[in-house]
Amino acid sequence: MKFFIDTAEIDEIKDLAATGMVDGVTTNPTLIMKAGRDFIEVTREICAVVDGPVSAEVTAMEAGAMVTEARKLLEIALNIAIKVPLTWDGLKACKALTDDGHMVNVTLCFSANQALLAAKAGATFISPFIGRLDDIGLDGMELVADIRQIYDNYGIQTQLLAASIRTVNHVATAAKIGADVATIPPGVVRQLIRHPLTDKGIDTFLADWAKTGQKILS
Repeated sequence: MKFFIDTAEIDEIKDLAATGMVDGVTTNPTLIMKAGRDFIEVTREICAVVDGPVSAEVTAMEAGAMVTEARKLLEIALNIAIKVPLTWDGLKACKALTDDGHMVNVTLCFSANQALLAAKAGATFISPFIGRLDDIGLDGMELVADIRQIYDNYGIQTQLLAASIRTVNHVATAAKIGADVATIPPGVVRQLIRHPLTDKGIDTFLADWAKTGQKILS
C-alpha cells in the first residue's frame, strides 16, 4: 500500500520523505489554510520534494471553471494530480482531464455508488472519507471494503485511496482490505512505528550493553 501524506506543511513532508516512506501528498483548501501560505507557492515546493502524485484541489464548482483552474494548477509541476469533488460537474471535469492524460483524484466519496461513478468517469484515484463516516456512526472501513470488491469484480483500474485516516488501526485495516493508497496525517504516520514492546526491548538491550563496558567505536 502506498503512503501519501495528508498535509501542506513542507517541513513535515521533507522530514518524512527522508525515510523513503512518502509516495505522494494530498492537500486541500483546509490544509492550505492551516499552513498559512500561498497555495501555488507551497504546492510547487511540495512537488519539488516528492516524486509521486501531489493532489491539488480546484475550488470552482462548475465543470468548465474546474478545468480552467486545473490547467493553471497543472503548470506547477508534472506530478500534479487534480482533485475534484464528487459532483456531476466534478465528474465532467474528471472525464475531460483524464481524457487529456492527467491524473485526477475524486474526493469526498461517501458511498460505493459514488465510487463506481468516479471510476466510470476515468478517475485515477477515488478518496472515500473513513473518519467522517465514523463520525456519524457509520463504518468507514466497510465502504473501503465495498469499493475494493466492486473494483475487483470488474477489473477497474481506479486506485482506491483511503482518506480521512484518523488512527493507526485505520491504516492497518485499509492495508488488509487492499486499499491501493492511504493518505495519512503526519502525526498518525509517526505513531505507526510505536509499540511498547519495541521500546522495552531497546531499553533492555541498551542496559545490557552498558554493563559490558564495551564500545563499537572507540
